[in-house]
Amino acid sequence: MDAVAQLLKELTEAAGVPGYEAPVRALVRRLLEPLGPVSQDRIGNVFCRKEGTAAAPRVLLAGHMDEIGFMVKQITSEGMLRFIPLGGWFDQVLLGHRVIVKTRQGDVLGVFGAKPPHLLPAEERNKVVQKKHMFIDVGVSSKDEAEALGIRIGDPIIPHAAFEVMANGKVYVSKAFDDRAGVAMMIEVLRALQAVEHPNTVFGVATVQEEVGLRGASTAPWSVEPDVAIILETDIAGDTPGIKPDEAPAKLGQGPTVLFYDRAMIPNLALRDLVLEVAEAEGIPVQPSFVEGGATDGGVIHRYKTGVPTVVISVPTRYIHSHSTLMHHDDFVHGVRLVTALVRRLDAATVAGLTQDA
Repeated sequence: MDAVAQLLKELTEAAGVPGYEAPVRALVRRLLEPLGPVSQDRIGNVFCRKEGTAAAPRVLLAGHMDEIGFMVKQITSEGMLRFIPLGGWFDQVLLGHRVIVKTRQGDVLGVFGAKPPHLLPAEERNKVVQKKHMFIDVGVSSKDEAEALGIRIGDPIIPHAAFEVMANGKVYVSKAFDDRAGVAMMIEVLRALQAVEHPNTVFGVATVQEEVGLRGASTAPWSVEPDVAIILETDIAGDTPGIKPDEAPAKLGQGPTVLFYDRAMIPNLALRDLVLEVAEAEGIPVQPSFVEGGATDGGVIHRYKTGVPTVVISVPTRYIHSHSTLMHHDDFVHGVRLVTALVRRLDAATVAGLTQDA
């Protein structure tokens, strides 16, 4: 397993659903500490400052460290757990999957269950079971037994899914690539900048609670006061059966994506075009992307104070928001190269020009 895979394995296998990011935050802090001064704000975002040859412009690199998961809502008399989803889960990807309940006494394994099809009337057997009819079975038969395991209302629940390298050696599968891949890109860019000059000061930030409403991103720019922001994310790869090119044009292994539109932000056009120019100059493949049904931390960061020129650069993934998401090694590496080269172009004159009409 190479260094990229090892970093992604460590980050994706860490626990950290929205509001419960402490385990992954501790890991991110440890990874950032060799790269520059590390700090934290009161909502839980983690910052790392990398000084270049100038104090300004101030460049923000943001990736969110929370993953989609669940919270214990109720323990039934039979010892089953009712839950609240933390982030966007599709009903059809849950049944039969394993989860880990993070309790004060340790991890408890559970499985998503529902009434079996044998007991359903004929008209219901072909319908998707809704989350509200599911429960998590932790292998007990009473509320007392469940509580004896340390389970309490409010405990976080994470998908039980290990990081693996697939047969071709280039594709990885894991939970939480959204957005541990973005956090890993941020870390790798800061590492790359240790060995080269850059005409600015860079702030890497791992934000919290993105999956429940971009909440960490609402406070992060107040600690940085950025002049320009680059959001590092995962995107939807459309190279699977049933997805049309106009719905999701990106493909695995064809390079990182540059977001042209999402539900909460249209990127700064001069910055978007600069990304494309840098990619061409560096020989880095990139893909355009349009996400009509989602948003990123950029949706609030670009509205900080009087506005921040912002762009989103992402790693395409298959089966986003599931236990098993796929991403390609080369897309990640090209993304790191692209962002590093872009940062090195962001001097004071260039950043000032991003908000001046031609």
